[in-house]
Amino acid sequence: MKKRLEWALLAAGKAVLAAAAAAVLTHAAPAQAERTMAMLSNFAANMAAGAQTSVPMGYFQFCAQNPAECGTRGGNGGKVVLTEANFAQLRQVNDGINARIEPMTDLDHYGEIERWTYPDDGYGDCEDYVLLKRRTLVGLGWPADTLLVTVVRDRKGDGHAVLTVVTDRGDLVLDNQEAAIVLWHETGYRFVKRQAQDDNDAWVSLGDVLAPLSVGRN
Repeated sequence: MKKRLEWALLAAGKAVLAAAAAAVLTHAAPAQAERTMAMLSNFAANMAAGAQTSVPMGYFQFCAQNPAECGTRGGNGGKVVLTEANFAQLRQVNDGINARIEPMTDLDHYGEIERWTYPDDGYGDCEDYVLLKRRTLVGLGWPADTLLVTVVRDRKGDGHAVLTVVTDRGDLVLDNQEAAIVLWHETGYRFVKRQAQDDNDAWVSLGDVLAPLSVGRN
């Protein structure tokens, strides 16, 4: 029931025409778009990316240690057409990783203020959850340029990292602090910056919020 309610909230509004969806969809076949039109609604807002900005130090160090996981991948700024099936897959990945990984700060885990890495030992903080979710979804066939590591300030004003999924119905947020997958403007967070869609090693500003020195310290 909870899953159906979340889906109903995302699906609220009038269905758009199949031709319109096919025009904006760059990562799904038109036939699929036509089959799922009955479940699609008017586009919710996607975040507006600003100018290029600084790369988080933790991400820079992660790429230095994991070069195969980084590098320009020629994204074209597409949007995933959100269907009931792929929304359910997002939920499965988000719920599974949130349940499997135990939260632990980098200071407690590694004796360092900030380290971005995969939580392969079962412990991690927010950016580690994000990296694992992103890798898992890419492995399931989701386009990398629609899965963006994003830095925010949470409701307490602390630095935090979430995974933004760019869809035709708005930017969805996968979060280790919240079980529900919601649209970005429903989180109560202030969005600072995220990976650029056309070059995941570059980062773009999402507002004039001062970037935190680190994320996931609490």
